[in-house]
Amino acid sequence: MSNEQESRPQPTAPTVIVQPADSQSRKRSLLNRLLVIALVVSILVNISLYASFAEYFGTTASPTERYHSGERSAKSKIAIINVTGTIMPPYTERILRAIQRAKEDSAVKGVLLSIDSPGGLVADSHQIYHRLRELRQDKPIYVAMKRLAASGGIYVAMGAGVEGRIYAEPTTWTGSIGVIIPRYDLTQLSDNIGLKVEPLKTGALKDSLSPFRELSQEEIEVWDRIMQDAFQRFVNVIADNRKQLDEDAVKKLATGEVFTATDALENSLVDEIGFEEDALTALRKQLGLKRARIVTYQFQPTITDFFLGTVQQNQQDSVVDKLLEASVPRAMYLCSWAPGFLSTTNVGSGGLRD
Repeated sequence: MSNEQESRPQPTAPTVIVQPADSQSRKRSLLNRLLVIALVVSILVNISLYASFAEYFGTTASPTERYHSGERSAKSKIAIINVTGTIMPPYTERILRAIQRAKEDSAVKGVLLSIDSPGGLVADSHQIYHRLRELRQDKPIYVAMKRLAASGGIYVAMGAGVEGRIYAEPTTWTGSIGVIIPRYDLTQLSDNIGLKVEPLKTGALKDSLSPFRELSQEEIEVWDRIMQDAFQRFVNVIADNRKQLDEDAVKKLATGEVFTATDALENSLVDEIGFEEDALTALRKQLGLKRARIVTYQFQPTITDFFLGTVQQNQQDSVVDKLLEASVPRAMYLCSWAPGFLSTTNVGSGGLRD
């Protein structure tokens, strides 16, 4: 038995043959990958070029209309134009386009301006106010104030004019009439850490509002003149559009104080306490419309927004950009004690805020 076992051939381990990879095959694989990467890069570059071309030569997109409420089949329309958030680019341009759309649409018989904003840029707020003044020559404007319609928010509300009516919700905060220029004094901090700032400049006022030195008397006078100009314009806009208030009465209210809806009603800054639907009902009655379709406007993202949105977001989030923007002097009609912390990447060259 043992002899038989010894005579049997013992199983051997399988032989593993490792064949070296073909160098030509590796080259082809690498080349294919490079071609795919090049194709993807080419597609992205062409999309970017097309977007730039379309944006440069194309016309500004008009907002699309959406049904809000009322009789769907009614020919006559009331347009709701929303002013939401800080009044600044790119939202200002969209508001202006909505105003233009309502102006050009003959079926739109009246406009409700729905405001939920703490204010924004002086130039932008006045642009909106100016366009609303033009619109109200043909179509009445009513206003519905929501959570907050302060500073630049109440500024644009004056676009309704003397004939328009302003509604504020019971919990609305409004007012904050005044101008603020944010400035932070870091002189003591820089002295403590041994930081010395010596900018090269062509004039004594070129680095005005620098937080690393005290303001001179000349600078104080210059910035006071700038603030008074913006302040007086604000006062005039309210006095011109609230028949119960003259310039002196407005100045008594223009302490920067925030008013509740009840306070605003008592001080003639608003006409009634009510909600958006109340303002719509009143406007519809004013227009004498038995049937009306209430519409709003919305904006579709552009191809540039779609493909470059991530890049723009990264730019907005850049710490360097934020630090640089925070150093730009800005006079503001803004309901905030620290407006300098707002994101201002999209502000552009205009520096004043409402």
